[in-house]
Amino acid sequence: MSTNSPASNKNLLIRFLTMNTSGQTSGRSLPLWRQLLIQVLCIFILFSVMFPIMYILTMSLSSKTTRPSSLELFPKEISFEAYKQVLDHPTGNPVSFIELLRNSVLLSVGVGAVALLVAVTAAYAFSRFNFKMREVLMVLVFIPLLMPGVGLATPLYLLLNNFKVMDCGKDVMAFMPLFACDAGIKGKLIFNLRDSLLGVGIAITAGALPFAIWNLKGYLDTIPKELEEAAAIDGADANQTFWKIILPLAAPQLAVTFFLGFIGHWQEFVTSWLFLSQPKDYTLAMTLYNMTGQYASSIPWNRFAAMAVIVALPVAFVYIALQKQIVGGLTTGGVKG
Repeated sequence: MSTNSPASNKNLLIRFLTMNTSGQTSGRSLPLWRQLLIQVLCIFILFSVMFPIMYILTMSLSSKTTRPSSLELFPKEISFEAYKQVLDHPTGNPVSFIELLRNSVLLSVGVGAVALLVAVTAAYAFSRFNFKMREVLMVLVFIPLLMPGVGLATPLYLLLNNFKVMDCGKDVMAFMPLFACDAGIKGKLIFNLRDSLLGVGIAITAGALPFAIWNLKGYLDTIPKELEEAAAIDGADANQTFWKIILPLAAPQLAVTFFLGFIGHWQEFVTSWLFLSQPKDYTLAMTLYNMTGQYASSIPWNRFAAMAVIVALPVAFVYIALQKQIVGGLTTGGVKG
């Protein structure tokens, strides 16, 4: 029988496509056809992810102020003029880039730190203590995760808008809603909690706590209780056990939770845009939107692209540096908890 018969060729093709490409002598084998399919899928995902990034990056390195008429994924020139203009003065409003950067850093880092401090204490209580309505409270903590952020914005807006400091004249100040100016005196608004970075920070913290509590509780459940019992035998009280034993052991997950919050808070837009009205309180994300909104006619496209790259860089650096810790921390907290 000839070796070049159709049956022989078919068998050879089947053996070729089903050959083990995993390089492992034990465990699950990976046939060649499946390996090729995975590679094609990975290339497709890579292209879909890199396409908008390359387009924006190419536009930011261009000296042309208009949007390219054709698709350009690789820069034909290298010009940093757009970056220089953005760093000098991002938009037509009087706020400088340094002020915008300061607001974004204060909001993201401040919210992350406060939410982490509150969340770790709440997660420790849920993980270690048995008290009445413990399960009910856990469900109530989880419910905000099921709701969109915009759905919670209106009640938070109305709540924070009630806290104001009014100048009633004659060196008399009133803190609403506890105190108000005398009847017939309108008063001058000095401070509105809703229209401030502090108010936005409180609102964002309220939205960040549910995920932080659930994430940390899952990790704290994996810490053996015998360590706390041993510390109690040695004379340590509850506060010493929490600060000197639990927190050091939970440090990796604390870092993961903080940086996950930082990634989300750095790009926070909806709450800030709904609450803030003073340009001095704007963040980088709000300014980026302004480039396509009110000031779109005066902002060239290469400056918009440069601003987008600048806003995304801190998040990209943090994620790349902590990618293994983030994935490992989430896996530990979610699987073992």
